Amino acid sequence: MKSRATRLYDWVIAHPPPGPFHRSAWRSPLRGTWLTSVFGLVLLVGLPVVIITGLLSYVAYGPQYGQAFPGDVGWLHPPSSDWPTAWHSLYRVTQGLHVALGIALIPVVLAKLWSVIPKLFTWPPAVSVKQAVERISLLMLVGGILFELVTGVLNTQYDYIFGFDFYTAHYWGAWIFIAGFVVHVGLKLPTMLRTLRTRSLRTELRTPLPATVAEPQDENALAPVAPAPASLSRRGLFGLVAGSSALLTVATLGNTVGGGSLRWTAFLSVRGLSYGDGPTDFQVNRTARTAKITPAMVGPAWRLRLTGGGAERVLTREQLLAMPQHTATLPIACVEGWSSVQTWTGVRLRDLAALAGASSPHTTSVRSLERRGAFNHATYGHGQVHDEDALLALRVNGVDLSIDHGYPARVIIPALPGVHQTKWVTSMDFRGA
Repeated sequence: MKSRATRLYDWVIAHPPPGPFHRSAWRSPLRGTWLTSVFGLVLLVGLPVVIITGLLSYVAYGPQYGQAFPGDVGWLHPPSSDWPTAWHSLYRVTQGLHVALGIALIPVVLAKLWSVIPKLFTWPPAVSVKQAVERISLLMLVGGILFELVTGVLNTQYDYIFGFDFYTAHYWGAWIFIAGFVVHVGLKLPTMLRTLRTRSLRTELRTPLPATVAEPQDENALAPVAPAPASLSRRGLFGLVAGSSALLTVATLGNTVGGGSLRWTAFLSVRGLSYGDGPTDFQVNRTARTAKITPAMVGPAWRLRLTGGGAERVLTREQLLAMPQHTATLPIACVEGWSSVQTWTGVRLRDLAALAGASSPHTTSVRSLERRGAFNHATYGHGQVHDEDALLALRVNGVDLSIDHGYPARVIIPALPGVHQTKWVTSMDFRGA
C-alpha cells in the first residue's frame, strides 16, 4: 500500500497546473522536433562564431596588462598574448562579426524559443537525473543568451539602463551561456541530426499553406496533440525569420563595412550622426566635453613627456611636427561594432621610444590628459609599439586632429580596440628596453 506522501506525489504528477502546463494549450501545427532542429542547426553554426569572436575581443583588450574587464577571472579566460597588428583590420573584422552576427541571429533565437516553449512548461519539470540536467542547462542557455543579446544591443546604443558594468556582466553572462550551450548540444545533438533526416527542407520550402500539417508525435512532445488549422506555412515562417535577420544585418553592418561611408544604412544605430566637419567628420566614442578636456589643457602649454629609457624628454607639439612624419590609412574599431577608416599622420612610436633611449621596450604605458575614466591610460606590447604604422598621430586626413579626436596627439596602433587608441596623450613610459 502506498504511503500518503507517495499518493500525494502521484496526484500532483497527474494534475498539472492549469494553462500552459497542459499540452493541449499549445496548438500551432508548425511546432515539432524537425522545426526546432532546423533553427537549432542555424544556431549551432552561428553561435560558436559569436562566442569565439567575443572571447577574442577580451584577448585584444590585453588582460595580461590588467586592462581587460573583468580583470580577475581565474581560470575562465582564453589564452593571453599580445594582440597582433599585422592585419590592420583584425579587430574590425572580429568585433564587427561578433556584433553583426549576434544581432542577425536574434530572430533565429526567438523562433527557436517559440518552437520549444511547450518544453518550458513540461510537467513534472524533471523525473530523472538526465532530465534535471537538461532543464538546468536549458535555464542557463535561455537565460544566458537573452541576457547577452539584451545587454549587447543596449551597449551598441550606449543605453546602460541596467545600471551595472557592461563588460563584467557581459563576460560572466557569456560563460554561463557557454556552459548551458555545451551541455545542451551534448544532450540534443544526436536527436537533432536524426530528426533533420526525417524531412526535406527543400520539400518544406515548396509546401504552401493549405498543405501545411502538424508534425507527427514523438518523445520530445513538441508537436501539438490537438493542432489548430495552420495560419502560416513553415515556408512563411522561414521567410519571416530570414527576412528579419537580413534586415537587422543591413541595419547593423553599415557601422563596420565601407570604412564608415555606409554608416547611413545603419539606421538603428545612434551613431548615424555627424561628429565633425569635413576631414574630421567620423566617429567619436568619447568627446572632449565628456572627458572634461578643455581648450586650455591642449593649448600651447601642452607637453609630451617621454620616460623609462634613461633619456627623459619633454616635447612640444611643434617639436613633434618637426620630427620625421609617417602616414598610414588605418581603421578604428570599437567593441560596439562600429569602425571607421581614416588616414593618419604622426610620429612612429618606435621613433619616440628611441628618442627616450629605449630602442626596444618590452612594454609602453601611455597616459591621457583625461583624469578619470577606465580608458585614460593603456599599455602596449613590444610588437604593437614597433609596428611600422603605430603612430602618435598629430593629423588626420590632411588636417590637425580636432579636440574630440584627441588633439594635440593620440595613439593609433593597427588592429587594437578603439578604447586603447588613447586620446589627448600627455606621457609615454617605455619599460624593459
